[in-house]
Amino acid sequence: MERILVIDDDVALCDLLTEYLVSEGFLVESIHNGEEGLKTACEGNYNLIVLDVMLPRINGFEVLKHLRSRSGVPVIMLTARGEDIDRIVGLEIGADDYMPKPFNPRELVARIRAVLRRMHQDREAAAVQMVPEKLLVGDVEMHMSTRLVVLSGKNVNLTSMEFSLLEVLLRKAGRFVSRDELIRSVLGRTPYPYDRSIDVHVSRLRKKLGHRVNGTERIKTIRNIGYLYALTVGAGDSPPEG
Repeated sequence: MERILVIDDDVALCDLLTEYLVSEGFLVESIHNGEEGLKTACEGNYNLIVLDVMLPRINGFEVLKHLRSRSGVPVIMLTARGEDIDRIVGLEIGADDYMPKPFNPRELVARIRAVLRRMHQDREAAAVQMVPEKLLVGDVEMHMSTRLVVLSGKNVNLTSMEFSLLEVLLRKAGRFVSRDELIRSVLGRTPYPYDRSIDVHVSRLRKKLGHRVNGTERIKTIRNIGYLYALTVGAGDSPPEG
């Protein structure tokens, strides 16, 4: 059974989510402040964390920052409806997905299953490989069995979503990939209007790999279509500073 940690100061909401998630076959624990939530998340062995932005003691953004320095556990953030900046900031810090409040518990379960399904698929794909597969495009190497990314000889720390996103882009390097395809294959769900999640993940990936290398844009935005990973990025180019 998958273990879910819910960190939210709304006790009634936690009780509702616990009842619903348990009925869907999950093991659930809930914490009602950021400080205790961070400690519990770091010490426990959870498959996914549902994390609210507005928390006492330590807010959800700070919890996520500290958590990402120690763990790659998937995180779905809960944000106030209409607060687009909260969603963008959460994704930039390293959240895998977000849900605006109020929400239908069935949709949250669908998001949880999508994130976990992607994680399981990645692990299973790595486990069945008899010989460790390596993707090499220009100055970037991806080692699929160990989920290691190397940029010009230096390891790059990516979240699970960023790793999956880079894999799709590298496998189709030189060809455009639509936003809808990326949302389905990386986030594991159906696209909906004005969803900027995948764009924020691309932005984080650009920052970690470098926007441009020797004047060449690494991940090009194809307006109204999607993205393209450039094949012209040279293996001898320099990695981004910092």
